[in-house]
Amino acid sequence: MPRHDMTKQNPLLIDGGESPSFHRIAPEHAVPAIEARLSEGRALVSEVSNTSHPSWSSVVTPLEAADDRLGQSWAPIRHLHAVADTPAWRRAYNHCLTLLEAYRTERGQNDALYRLYEALSTHPEAPGYSPAQRKTIEDALREFRLAGVDLCGPDKARFKALSADLAELGSRFGENVLDATQGWRKHLTRPETLAGLPDTVMALARARAEREGREGWLLTLDFPVYSGVMNHALDRSLREEVYEAYVTRASDQSPNAGKWDNAPLIEAILTKRHELARLCGFASYAEYSLARKMADSPEQVRSFLADLARRSKPVAERERADLEEYAREDLGLDSLQAWDVAFAAEQLRQARFSLSQEALRPYFPLPKVLDGLFTVTSRLFGVSITGTAAETWAPEVQCFEIRDRDGERLGSFYLDAFARDGKRGGAWMDECVGRRRTERGIQHPIAFLSCNFAPPVGGGPSLLTHEEVLTLFHEFGHGLHHLLTRVDIAAVSGINGVPWDAVELPSQFLENWCWEEEGLALVSAHVQTGEALPADLIRRLRKARSFMAGMQMVRQIEFALLDLRAHAETAPGTRRSILALHAEVRAEVAVIEPPCYNRFANAFTHIFSGGYACGYYSYKWAEVLAADAFARFEEEGLFDEKCGQAFRQSILERGGSEDAMALFREFRGRAPDIRALLRHRGIDRTAPGQPRG
Repeated sequence: MPRHDMTKQNPLLIDGGESPSFHRIAPEHAVPAIEARLSEGRALVSEVSNTSHPSWSSVVTPLEAADDRLGQSWAPIRHLHAVADTPAWRRAYNHCLTLLEAYRTERGQNDALYRLYEALSTHPEAPGYSPAQRKTIEDALREFRLAGVDLCGPDKARFKALSADLAELGSRFGENVLDATQGWRKHLTRPETLAGLPDTVMALARARAEREGREGWLLTLDFPVYSGVMNHALDRSLREEVYEAYVTRASDQSPNAGKWDNAPLIEAILTKRHELARLCGFASYAEYSLARKMADSPEQVRSFLADLARRSKPVAERERADLEEYAREDLGLDSLQAWDVAFAAEQLRQARFSLSQEALRPYFPLPKVLDGLFTVTSRLFGVSITGTAAETWAPEVQCFEIRDRDGERLGSFYLDAFARDGKRGGAWMDECVGRRRTERGIQHPIAFLSCNFAPPVGGGPSLLTHEEVLTLFHEFGHGLHHLLTRVDIAAVSGINGVPWDAVELPSQFLENWCWEEEGLALVSAHVQTGEALPADLIRRLRKARSFMAGMQMVRQIEFALLDLRAHAETAPGTRRSILALHAEVRAEVAVIEPPCYNRFANAFTHIFSGGYACGYYSYKWAEVLAADAFARFEEEGLFDEKCGQAFRQSILERGGSEDAMALFREFRGRAPDIRALLRHRGIDRTAPGQPRG
């Protein structure tokens, strides 16, 4: 079929950086579109590989254009699989994933293409390359090596097979978690069983029951419901039942024992990752993964986490002792179990600060929070954000456009805010279209922002907790990194080319305005009275910022260490089970001992299906960067225009075009210092600084 006819019939084959036509896209379009793009790509690679006089324009430019067309076909498929999963989309996604992994490995192992990029690095034009061009070539050469370009024939074939297997295993892992999450229900008809639950959770449970034609309430493991039960349910047995269902998802334990068990997949993933890394000359997958990150070695990461644990664990132990005493004396709990921790902490928060997340909800209606978020962004970075019409995949999805102060269009983004069936849990930002310079001019970036807030019920707006406000700011920080880029080369524009342990800097940085009085005044307005968050509530909220901060810190360190050790200690025949390894990590840093049936790793999608393998530590390292970056605003002014423009120009606009540490030093004037993080978290107010170069 001629290409123009195929393009007309398949909405995934439209070129030009336009928003996808979601109303027309169907699962049956996916595989033909990807096959067509890969056919184009292979033909172009063959043509470029025979170039006798390599130059930027004869090698990089045409390959970038082909990769961009492929990316614009793949992005809607990847996204719809994540937010509107059906059996048909799942089959289409997995088929495409297999095709793409084969193509990526094939490209990465192309000796002729590798030699062309090597030639470009020493080309007579090289001294005149821009920083973005140099970084693009450096990154490409690294990716060739990490794809096994130097391997001999049989080893290349084995690498290709391992890459395909790992893509398929990661997809299955995530699907098992989604299925296990949505495969549990608890139907309740007696309101006393639900005592303590917030009105928002009760309304969600009632609406779910009504949709399924039942009386009463239907609890699920969707996070707004799960969190509501764990934080507020007075019925201890209900908390235990819901907790057990959540922490045994996709495992060999009840209530759906073995149905979606991810344990065999974890073993296979770790084994194959280790083999792949060894093929490329690395001692472990941890070393292989860190080749793309700021950290130099697994030992450096371990040292960083150990230092944080040393500072945090004594604080966490004191917090646990306080919580146990409160649970015993005020709540009548003879022992503090894992399913009691969140509930007891919420009760203690209310007792100590007269503050609860649920009491804050009326002050954070989503429309007001969005308006405040956009105002904060405008004042910091000199941009404007307005709603715009666009086709979406669900009626509640919104689309916005972002422009510079002179009216120049910078990009646009979709916001999919609410939990629903078929949508994976958590919150994330993903690329729809990337910025690049084309023959037609600048192609503007488009982003997907996804959250899982409780949807509106009863005709009013969705009401957020303060923690959910933080989540929205976090994901929007990622979005700004993608949307405000000024880099015109796709491989290093926006979040592309940014090391994984630096990519969380803008997201965690933006969260800070949710703790400041000026920021809170902009994002809050009582849903009934329009009153901004009162000064007394702001004072109590800020005072509670460090509440249980030690326990939260060691929990994240626990996950980061589990990730690191799982990928650093994976030699066949010597590796312990993930359960045994997790037990060792807990003994080292944790202060809460979960029940023996806990299978946290079986739903650890970040590292087994989400791209964070030996990268979970980046949340903590990025917290150091973000806290220290925000400290400059504390010094110069929360909305200081010069400071905001400096962050935009040094961090947001430059994307992955230059070394991440060099960009941070440019903004801060020095290496990062851990003291701001410890101060914000209340961990160690007198800690000496530990800059990292």
